[in-house]
Amino acid sequence: MTTKTAEKTWLGRSQNHEYFHLTEPPVAKTAMLIRRPVAEVFDAFINPEITAKFWFTKSSGRLEVGKPVKWEWEMYNVSTCVDAKVIEPNNRLLIEWDGYSGRTLVEWTFVSHTDDTTFLTITESGWTGDGDQLLGYVADWLQGFAFTLAGLKAVLEHGIQLQLVADAHPS
Repeated sequence: MTTKTAEKTWLGRSQNHEYFHLTEPPVAKTAMLIRRPVAEVFDAFINPEITAKFWFTKSSGRLEVGKPVKWEWEMYNVSTCVDAKVIEPNNRLLIEWDGYSGRTLVEWTFVSHTDDTTFLTITESGWTGDGDQLLGYVADWLQGFAFTLAGLKAVLEHGIQLQLVADAHPS
């Protein structure tokens, strides 16, 4: 098969929606190695003074199980109510928040890769909607959390605030 034929076949299929059937609800996942100890990476998501340097702009308080907090992205006039469901220090964080289609679960897992590095994985699940909506939610989520992880990495490893989340939609 020539490249042109393969390209036409692939393009023809990508435009044919009958090939896109979800068999399970989507779960979005991203991960990155952060060259800082696990306790420091974990604290960056619990302590809003640190988190505001790379993700949201304002929080009503630290994350604690049973104590709802409000996170705000003032540049977008957006906020969410966050309920910490599980906090396992330096290991796991599970929250419920206002996702794109209602309340969803976001989980962070922190794995000490070496004494001074952490492999951080973030997942979200629980969206509702049709296939097109779900695909859009996952795509937007991946972009947003990729910026969040890159911003975290810049702050913790280099002390630089890149403003990635703020600059993603400047208008």
